[in-house]
Amino acid sequence: MATGKIRYWAAAKEAAGVAEEPFDALNLGELMTKITQNRAELARVVRRCSFLVDGSPVGRRPHDEVVLGDGATVEVLPPFAGG
Repeated sequence: MATGKIRYWAAAKEAAGVAEEPFDALNLGELMTKITQNRAELARVVRRCSFLVDGSPVGRRPHDEVVLGDGATVEVLPPFAGG
């Protein structure tokens, strides 16, 4: 089981109620299950988010296949509007 930190941005930060928090999880799928348990608004927001693991985009890979290393940083990025 890896430990690290998860950082929330914009709407994800608001839904989580914190900017970052520690985690322990084997993969991104497990982490998403853990962070959204009993947090309905965060669950709704993360369904639309993209993710970076140690600065690398997860893209369309299945979250259960994204293995998290010890000390990993996971960034939760809601869709952004630009102009």
